[in-house]
Amino acid sequence: MTLIEVQSPGMQTTVQDLGRIGFGHVGVSACGAADRMALRIGNRLLGNPDRAAALEMTLTGGRFLIRGSAWLALAGADFAATLDDVPVPLRTPFQAAAGQSLALGGARVGARCYLCVRGGIQTPEVLGSRSTHVPSRIGGLAGRALMKRDVLPIGEPESGLPPRQIRPEVLGQLRPAGDVLRITEAAQSASFPPSSRAGLLAESWSVQTDSSRMGVRLSGVALAAPLGGSMTTEGAPLGAIQVPPSGEPVILFVDHQTTGGYPKIGCVISADRWRISQLRPRQTVRFELMSFEDARRLLMAQEELMRPEVLCL
Repeated sequence: MTLIEVQSPGMQTTVQDLGRIGFGHVGVSACGAADRMALRIGNRLLGNPDRAAALEMTLTGGRFLIRGSAWLALAGADFAATLDDVPVPLRTPFQAAAGQSLALGGARVGARCYLCVRGGIQTPEVLGSRSTHVPSRIGGLAGRALMKRDVLPIGEPESGLPPRQIRPEVLGQLRPAGDVLRITEAAQSASFPPSSRAGLLAESWSVQTDSSRMGVRLSGVALAAPLGGSMTTEGAPLGAIQVPPSGEPVILFVDHQTTGGYPKIGCVISADRWRISQLRPRQTVRFELMSFEDARRLLMAQEELMRPEVLCL
């Protein structure tokens, strides 16, 4: 069996897949990869199913010893990876021999990188997922971020497909550059005063340093919220933009609580949620309002580009 040994874990490295869907009603977050598109791309490169678990690294990467040969692929942000001190490319499959060491540095652009391996990381499933949810200490490896000397088993490939290449022109359409998050209205949007709704779209917001997988905190002009920023607790969806009493918005992210008592002024569209994962501390971001119909159209177009015959050579 091929194993990956953690020689250095980086800032925060966890096992993540596409998450545990269907347990929000009992208070269990879906969790999963912060950049689901990057995880899917990395797995597609290796012939893995989209759901295969990988390692998610945030801002700085780790160093990993490969015990046994393995096909690997990196997706997401560029962390300047090397295999035995030889640079390896992003979004291109490469083979590591037994005893080789993969090292990743700090993110050059963006915030999160995914180390995918052919066969997937095979930590135990919890509620149908291997994803680590650190706040509740479930999934991954003992429900925590990885530490030095942790050892992760790698599974057997589910298919005989050879490693693939991504079409560069398709990747450019899937992950365009920019600092805009497109949003739709949310449950309480109409209850906010016009000045707050206009201010959300006019302001450039700065990502606060205490942002996390639970929520991305933004600083800028304080927004007036209905009822002083508090309300009866209700369901809180991924990507919702809450406005607490401070008036500074918070984007609920992948480890978010399943209910919340702050009014929601908008919600980041599904096609742009990968952008949330790549926001860096102190980076600025703007919002653009669109209709539900346009949001659905953009998601359908994105999924069309993700089809294997379109995405891969």
